[in-house]
Amino acid sequence: MKAPFATYRLQFRDGLTFDRAAAEVVPYIRRLGVSHLYASPIFSATRGSTHGYDVTDHNQFDPALGGREGFERLSAALKDAGLGLILDIVPNHMAASLENPWWRSVVEWGEQSPFARHFDIDWRERLTLPVLGKTFDEVLAAGELALRLDRENGALALGYYETLFPLHPSTYAEALAGTDAPLAAEIAAAEKEASPTKAAAFHERVLARSADAEAASRLEVSLKERSRDPALLAGLHERQPWRLQFWKEARKRLSYRRFFEVTGLVGVRVEDEPVFQDVHHLVLDLVRAGQVDGLRIDHVDGLADPKAYLTRLREAIGPDTYLVVEKILGEGEALPPDWPIQGTTGYEFAAAMPELFVDGEGWKSLRRRYEHVVGRRMDLEDERFRTKRLLLTDNFETELKGLARLAAQAAEQSGTSQPEAALSQAIVALIAAFPFYRPYGDRHGVGECDRKLLAGVAARVRGETGGGPALDAVVALLVGEVPTSAHETAGEFRLRFQQLTGPATAKAVEDTLFYRFNALIALNEVGGDPGQDVGSVARFHEKMRERLETQPLGLSGTATHDTKRGEDSRARLYALSEAPDAWADAVTRWRAMHAGHVQALPDGPAPEPDTEWLLYQALAGVWPDDMDVSDDAALKDLSGRFLPYVEKSLREAKNRTSWTEQNGDYEGAVKAYAERFFTPGGEAFRRDFADVVKTYAAAGARNSLAQTLVKLMAPGIPDVYGGTEGWDFSLVDPDNRRPVDFSALARALDAPASGTLTKQRLIAAGLRLRAEAPELFARGDYLTLEVTGRRSGHAVAFARRHGGQVVMAVAARLTLNLDEAGWTDTAVRLPEGGETRWRDVLMGAEHRLNGAAPLANLLGSHHPVALLRREV
Repeated sequence: MKAPFATYRLQFRDGLTFDRAAAEVVPYIRRLGVSHLYASPIFSATRGSTHGYDVTDHNQFDPALGGREGFERLSAALKDAGLGLILDIVPNHMAASLENPWWRSVVEWGEQSPFARHFDIDWRERLTLPVLGKTFDEVLAAGELALRLDRENGALALGYYETLFPLHPSTYAEALAGTDAPLAAEIAAAEKEASPTKAAAFHERVLARSADAEAASRLEVSLKERSRDPALLAGLHERQPWRLQFWKEARKRLSYRRFFEVTGLVGVRVEDEPVFQDVHHLVLDLVRAGQVDGLRIDHVDGLADPKAYLTRLREAIGPDTYLVVEKILGEGEALPPDWPIQGTTGYEFAAAMPELFVDGEGWKSLRRRYEHVVGRRMDLEDERFRTKRLLLTDNFETELKGLARLAAQAAEQSGTSQPEAALSQAIVALIAAFPFYRPYGDRHGVGECDRKLLAGVAARVRGETGGGPALDAVVALLVGEVPTSAHETAGEFRLRFQQLTGPATAKAVEDTLFYRFNALIALNEVGGDPGQDVGSVARFHEKMRERLETQPLGLSGTATHDTKRGEDSRARLYALSEAPDAWADAVTRWRAMHAGHVQALPDGPAPEPDTEWLLYQALAGVWPDDMDVSDDAALKDLSGRFLPYVEKSLREAKNRTSWTEQNGDYEGAVKAYAERFFTPGGEAFRRDFADVVKTYAAAGARNSLAQTLVKLMAPGIPDVYGGTEGWDFSLVDPDNRRPVDFSALARALDAPASGTLTKQRLIAAGLRLRAEAPELFARGDYLTLEVTGRRSGHAVAFARRHGGQVVMAVAARLTLNLDEAGWTDTAVRLPEGGETRWRDVLMGAEHRLNGAAPLANLLGSHHPVALLRREV
């Protein structure tokens, strides 16, 4: 396998096409020094998609990006530049959109569709379509439904505003009854030849007959007249294979598996061989043609059986294709060793950074000050359980009901009936107590590791609730200890259970708890855990040694399209832990400045103290270093990015508002409070705020360089998220998916070097080294280097060694209160004794060292990192 030595993640769409990437991005990233372009999904997605995960056709390049021809030009440009290509593919779900031809077929023909089994649909009822803005009866009474001729697709449809839902052809006669338009008879005649397998030909005939504009208009007038009869519309609706419903009803009733809570994304049954082949046809062709060198699997935990899927995929792509999965590893969780992959996309790497850049004692002090402000001690473990239970019983009610129904069926087959309500409670208790995203059983049972894990979770639940027969029954289903008569149902339950634990955990923790606990928001990152102790260099080294052992070729990311804030924002906010009282005192002062703008609402103050704390910290993370506090244009730009973040944070927290039940008064009051940060009357606050942030920003910049060096040199494949080689002070999506100015980045890379080290130049230098010594970084040992002296706690050092090659990385940490004189007696012990000669890769100097490297000779305020290569 030719594994990458560095990747560059590129977010296509929003103006970035194949041709633009070929012309602007490829030459630039080649000079930057990466080995592979790592592309976001590039296959057809819904119109206007900003990310590509809402796939409508797995086997077509998105026309909006340039189609097949554009991809071929990009592929040629990559080959000419000597770069490989890694594709992000989405096997778990597709867009539940009529733009998706498979989904359109299922909507039109129901269970008769050749694609009815491609999607994870419960066909015991009609396909639910949660698209209405109110209940069906209210929509019908308001006259918002109408019979329509769909001239674009050649079909009769029930229209809801601009969306035209195709009628099942067997109901055309009822829809057209009494219509004297000549076109009606022609369509009725064509309908008699319609079938699910020949649908395309049928629709072509309807399109041909509708080409006469006058005839089509006459039919449309007639259909409009018929639409005045609500009983007719209601009756037609009842005879469709689908049922329109209020979008809010999806949490209680939905007939298909969705991606998390997103009803616009429907689960795909990629576990079935024919579906697997249909989903992967194009991507496998690209791999076999040598145009794609690696794959990134989106949301692998959403699949029914990840191991079986990955095994099948590995067989299809061969042993030489690089393969990583998007997978969040919990604390203490290991990547399943029998998965035929190179590793993960690197969330756990980013989660290790607080060990280096957060002051452990300062973090505890900051948390105490935060809890004093909010007026309560927060038990994060209890909060985690509480939010999981909330999400399961509310947002995932429909999935929970389905699981309880399956469990009751299996219990009945086992001869030990259990009430669904009790089984539902047991399922909630188990998932809420589960420490990781999911176990990995299959239809036959679970492995020994997962059996022990489930036993431990069950024991914990019994200790807290007393357990009971329902809990015992659920655990038996999960581990496979059921009679033969219940094996099939138990297997189905097991897979469904495992497909729910991940979404429930993600939504409860990342998208709820991480917006409720705001002590140090830099810790609230995907894959992170703000409840864990941090600030231990020894623990960091342990994690890197484990990484070398388990996934030396996994990606090492510090920013993605899903991170909660930019890597440099986090690096800056880590520094708050070094002066927690100064920060907390400043927040107290700013709250006093704005006290008159807190609104008293019937359900409490807006914003409440917790939200005020969040607002000031989030603003500190994105505050520009060169901000002119009186520059109206700059303030307007920052406000335009910040206020949507405020709204999203409030809704994700689900305390007083949410995405489904919005509290307009509360949201408006909080946004009005935040908006005053940017208005003309807020200059005094802004001057004070800028002065405070300035100190943390300087330390944050040093943290950013140190974090970058560690990513470049530690075990794993460094991944650069497009644009973050410059400063990345972004907020959560969509802010972190803004267009990147590649021309400016190219100019910066080509500009003469100054005395100050930049992230971009550090990355370029580190990648040149990786290109020169690929085996060293792919297979080299990870050596912990001891730092001695008075300031030993303020540096981290390690070496990579393979054969006769050795490189050493040294980075300053916790530098907020550290002056350059502090390195006087501090040194790093070298990996080998005796006098050796080293070249400073970043600064160009040569050093003759004997047993130790004095940090005073290596580090400074403008270059808080050192990268040395031993000269032979």
